[in-house]
Amino acid sequence: MTHYIFGYGSLMNSASRQLTGQTSQAEPATVTGLKRYWGKVDDSYILSPLVVDKGHGKVNGVLLAVSDQGLAEFDIRERGYHRIQIELNNIDSSLSFAQQDQVWVYVKDSPEPPCSLSPIMQTYVDTVLAGCLEISEQFAKEFVEHTIGWNFPLENDRHQPKYGNLAGVKSEHHNVIDALVAEARA
Repeated sequence: MTHYIFGYGSLMNSASRQLTGQTSQAEPATVTGLKRYWGKVDDSYILSPLVVDKGHGKVNGVLLAVSDQGLAEFDIRERGYHRIQIELNNIDSSLSFAQQDQVWVYVKDSPEPPCSLSPIMQTYVDTVLAGCLEISEQFAKEFVEHTIGWNFPLENDRHQPKYGNLAGVKSEHHNVIDALVAEARA
C-alpha cells in the first residue's frame, strides 16, 4: 500500500515541501468533489491560507507519495486542518493506483473568509504559484480559476516575508504571478 498526499497549496512547491519532509516527485492531478478557498484556519494564523472542503467543484494539485513517517510530519505541518481520504475514482492523474493505495487531503470544514487581521499574504501566494509554475503556466492559470476568494484583503509582504514556509520563489516569477493575481482580482 502506498500513501499519497494531495497537495493543493504550498505543498505543490518542491522547495517548501522539503522544509517538512521527503516525498516522491510531484505528479499533477485534478480531484473532483472538492472546493478550494482562501480562508482562515484558526486564530493563531497571521495569514489566511488555502483550504479545501467537500463540495461540487474540482481542484488541481499534486500527488505526493509519502512514508508513514512522512505522513506524520505533514500532519504536524498541516495543524488546524484534518486529513480525509479521497476516493480514487475522483482523481484524474497519470498515476496508476493499486486498489489498497490511500490518497489523503487536508481539509477545513466551514472555513472563515480572510479579513484585514488575517489577510491573504503575497509570499504565500508566491510560494503556491511558484509551485504551480514548476508544472506549467497553464496549471497556474487553472489554480487561479479554481480558487474562490481572490476578492478578500491581500497584503504584499515581499519586502518583509511573514509566511514561514516561503521557498522556491525566484524574482523572475513575480511578473507572471502578479499578472495571474491581477486577473483573478479584476
